[in-house]
Amino acid sequence: MADSGLIELTAIEAAERIAAGDLSAADFVGACLDQIAAVEAKVNAFVHLDPEAALAQARALDERRRNGFAIGPLHGLPVAIKDIFDTADYKTECGSPLLKGRRPMRDCTAVARLRQAGAVIIGKTVTTECAYFHPGPTRNPHDLERTPGGSSSGSAAAVAAGMVPLAVGSQTNGSVIRPASFCGVYGIKPTHGTISRHGALILSKALDHVGVFARALPDATLILDVLAGYDENDTDTRPIAAPAFLETLLEKPPLPPRLAFVRTPMWGKADAQTREAFEALAKRLEDCVAAVDLPDAYAAAWDDQRVIMYTDMAHNLGELVSRGGEASSQQLRDLVAEGSRTNALRYLAALDNGPIYTTGLNEIFKRFDAILTPSAPGVAPKGMATGNPVFNTLWSLTGLPAVTLPLLTGEAGMPLGVQLVGPAGDDARLLRTANWLIERLR
Repeated sequence: MADSGLIELTAIEAAERIAAGDLSAADFVGACLDQIAAVEAKVNAFVHLDPEAALAQARALDERRRNGFAIGPLHGLPVAIKDIFDTADYKTECGSPLLKGRRPMRDCTAVARLRQAGAVIIGKTVTTECAYFHPGPTRNPHDLERTPGGSSSGSAAAVAAGMVPLAVGSQTNGSVIRPASFCGVYGIKPTHGTISRHGALILSKALDHVGVFARALPDATLILDVLAGYDENDTDTRPIAAPAFLETLLEKPPLPPRLAFVRTPMWGKADAQTREAFEALAKRLEDCVAAVDLPDAYAAAWDDQRVIMYTDMAHNLGELVSRGGEASSQQLRDLVAEGSRTNALRYLAALDNGPIYTTGLNEIFKRFDAILTPSAPGVAPKGMATGNPVFNTLWSLTGLPAVTLPLLTGEAGMPLGVQLVGPAGDDARLLRTANWLIERLR
């Protein structure tokens, strides 16, 4: 049985104790491995796991500290990696039978940065097939009869189940925010281009984001500080200084933030409990929240995102799926077929529309610090279908930073996430606003 006192530590608390010599990396990683052993058979969060290799990493880090070498901000912290990110020591199969046994020669940029910061790469987590909708075996730790969401299903569930304090995932539509909401953890999808995707499975260059999961918001910013930054191998990253996420998060806002309650044109997709919960939340925060409606033209954004995602996925995965015949799921084959039929003019128009939507949203950010909206239509549904990303689509299309906060509950006491969205590039201030909201609602 896992040492509950250790696995309940936040990432920051564990890092501070390890740095001070009050806790060894090996003991902390060992406690996480004990928790994995206790619950993994039910949750099924991991697809590749080597406990001895993880402990060997931890022992080497302990030796490094004892010998007086410099240590990084994640020294000794176990991090779980979604199985679409290349790792030199674990297979990377992307949840696909077509990539079974694939073993990369080197780490992707994100994993390399984690190692440089002292993280222990504890294992690879389950992803839906090629990070699309066809689910893997992972179940929601709060209710094993419910989905954990997708496509970063294993990463969200591993954090929620206390297996690891931190995990990495990705989002092209709703694959970080939705599973984080369903599993009751913090999830961050930063501004498009904040974290390098080099060495990760590419679905859509225009839409793909790397995101993170944690059980505390400061922990999520701790890992963002390591991952964010320029990489010449990913042309959507920029050679500018990355924000100081954790430092900014802990600051007090100079003025009380103002939030725009944006229901979006998809408000009717939310279930009755979710609509009632958010109306009540807006009422509770009425001194700092105002309802804002988006123009009717925004209703087309969901189809624009679909056109871009399906066309890009057909381009990036079409040959693989074609060679695999019926080995891949019908869902993935149908997606590739639909994307292959896309009219070029329609695809280019969809790409052009993204910045137009962003320009309109920037008008909201002139008056408000962040947009308040649901993270998902409701709590995690029963069954293995990964759920509807409809409350994430617009923010993935526009590349804006988004964070989900486990602040509400819905049916059967299941978690219901509150999503905040901010202007592009202003991620640190958005997270400061999120921290303020958490404190306000306590």
